[in-house]
Amino acid sequence: MAKDRKIDMVILGLLSHEDMTGYDIKKRIDNHLRFFWKGSFGSIYPALAEMEKEDLIRKTIPKRQPAVKAGEVAFGSGRERIVYKITATGREALSTWLTDTKASNDLRYETLLKIFFGGAADRETAIANISVFEEQVRSDLMLLKIYRSDLEKHLDNDDHLYFYLTVSFGIDTYEAYLRWCKNAKEKLAG
Repeated sequence: MAKDRKIDMVILGLLSHEDMTGYDIKKRIDNHLRFFWKGSFGSIYPALAEMEKEDLIRKTIPKRQPAVKAGEVAFGSGRERIVYKITATGREALSTWLTDTKASNDLRYETLLKIFFGGAADRETAIANISVFEEQVRSDLMLLKIYRSDLEKHLDNDDHLYFYLTVSFGIDTYEAYLRWCKNAKEKLAG
């Protein structure tokens, strides 16, 4: 496993719950992890290939469905569906990573970069950038609150408890972002 390729751990973590295709992995990242982690097909598929070589995962090609009967319409891309499954070696690698207390918690927000260099433009530009960021945060916050409400019903399940803790962190963080947006816009307007 590449030392700094955290996408491997994302993939192993997802596969520890269920077998998935590369497309399923991308969808799960986009729908559930996007609040704190990103992943592109361009990073997922090369990682899958390398992880298979390292025996962290194994791929299977499920048997094709029976041929379509006369008169029925067939849907799908016609591509083989490849499903990935975590191996014992993969579970061990995931466990090792989870127990390692060192973690990189980099924060990158292009909006903050624009605010940092805002003196090169006018205040209205900065306020507009903050407003766009604020709307994105509000939208994500609404979704996180829906997730929290759903997860609260299943806190007796360990996986759901950990998901809940992650969502709660996001809610607290996004609420702080909204407070910052309000204060920053007031200072720039004043």
